[in-house]
Amino acid sequence: MAGRYFDDWSIGDRIEHEIRRTVTETDNLLFSTMTHNPQPLHLDIEAAKASEFGRILVNGTFTFALMVGLSVGETTLGTLVANLGYDKLVNPKPVFIGDTMRCETEVTDLKPSKSRPNAGIVTFTHRLINQRDEIVCQCLRTALIERRASPPQ
Repeated sequence: MAGRYFDDWSIGDRIEHEIRRTVTETDNLLFSTMTHNPQPLHLDIEAAKASEFGRILVNGTFTFALMVGLSVGETTLGTLVANLGYDKLVNPKPVFIGDTMRCETEVTDLKPSKSRPNAGIVTFTHRLINQRDEIVCQCLRTALIERRASPPQ
């Protein structure tokens, strides 16, 4: 399913996204190096073993980006004008190499755009959940989305 237009959303709409993704060592290594994040917890197995986690901890910004990516196909693909912001981002549980992620989305606010009559603002709550049904990442995403048709004047 492609992204939905502003007119197609209602507050309370929920999606359990079908795509799942198992996080690999390569994902974590490439993302950490591409973003110049030298945190030993992400890259140094000996430092990670000595931490309270006892193993490599997946980069939290990768976790966030994966959550948004898993949601795009069924929320904003082809209808997005712009992402306006991400708020209340939390990572309540760690992610480890080998964890399998799934994403759920709920629409928590809708409002027509005052400056763009051909678009509206949708606020999504995204939740990334691991194979143990633990929420590992959550945020509010505010997006400017095209309308299917211009509103009546």
